Amino acid sequence: MSVFEVCMMICFGFAWPVNLYNSIKKKSTKDKNILFDFIIALAYIFGILHKIIYARDAVLIFYILNFLMVLADILIYYIHKAKDSSAS
Repeated sequence: MSVFEVCMMICFGFAWPVNLYNSIKKKSTKDKNILFDFIIALAYIFGILHKIIYARDAVLIFYILNFLMVLADILIYYIHKAKDSSAS
């Protein structure tokens, strides 16, 4: 386990709740790039797979938590998109 990897995952772990808060507060999909979230989710999947196959350690928990926050952001996007569509 690398201290640098742990620090990186903790920083991302603090950034995602801020992003989620902004997504919830904004209540719109305007200026939101959902492709970015899907690419980040895919990156976390690869990180999780790497941790499971090659380097199983406690950092796996941070990968999973961050992945779940990205999934929550994707869910919020589609909730807002549905509301945007019905308002039109």
